[in-house]
Amino acid sequence: MMREFTPGVRDRALDHYIAALGRFPMLEADEERELARRWRDNEDEAARDRLVTSHLRLVAKTARNYAGYGLAQSDLVSAGTVGLMRAVANFDPELGFRFATYAAWWIRAEIHHYVLDNWSLVRISRDAANRRLFFKLRRLKAEFNVIDEGDLDPAVLDRIAVALDVPQRAVAEMNLRLAGSELSLNVAHADSAEEWQDSLADDGPSPEAVLGERQEMAMRRKLLRQALEVLDKRERAIVTERRLSDAQVTLEALSAEMGISRERVRQLEARALAKLKASVADQSARPA
Repeated sequence: MMREFTPGVRDRALDHYIAALGRFPMLEADEERELARRWRDNEDEAARDRLVTSHLRLVAKTARNYAGYGLAQSDLVSAGTVGLMRAVANFDPELGFRFATYAAWWIRAEIHHYVLDNWSLVRISRDAANRRLFFKLRRLKAEFNVIDEGDLDPAVLDRIAVALDVPQRAVAEMNLRLAGSELSLNVAHADSAEEWQDSLADDGPSPEAVLGERQEMAMRRKLLRQALEVLDKRERAIVTERRLSDAQVTLEALSAEMGISRERVRQLEARALAKLKASVADQSARPA
């Protein structure tokens, strides 16, 4: 049987557990990367265990933020630990960010799923639309200055349905569920001003995806800067005005500015773009 935890009451057993985790030292960045490589390349279980134990305090502290759902803290910690193990299995130490940043997303996601599976109010479909509706409905009602917990005004119902891209019927049904709950997601934690709903993981991209996108964009800019160096002054000016400016300059305008024909501008642009493409391909093929 699932054990219950009273919202707003600190779990002393969890306090002792977190204190006990203090014997596992935090890892330096270089040591962390080396352990991750050993696990990735050689399935070194000792390296994996050190990564896990050094981040268990992160699991415990994250689990405490979900105490308001009436679920046992030990069960939330167990779910978070599963997320931590999945983070270890998927972590790439070469991406350049700390393991804790990456693991936090997995830990929250696993605890989030545990809440969805086990809190009676939330035994609803796990599809993205329903999760989004459940976790954001109260906040949207507050934004629209809806105080009454009864049936929603049709105009408000329509605005929320449009904002969350769900049917009005789904909004109305979820509103009735939340209105009948004894626990408000807008209640603050006992030891902070953060609301319970703020502790829930969102459905946005993971830190890994965000960082990967930033690194890819930075690499593209670098390749473009280097490629532009192969162009002569006139070619670079044409590419900049035609392809890199917010307001694209016409062939006619460049023709008049440079004192050459419109067709000549077009030819120079085509030649410059071919040079850029060849330069980028050449740089991309070189070893990092």
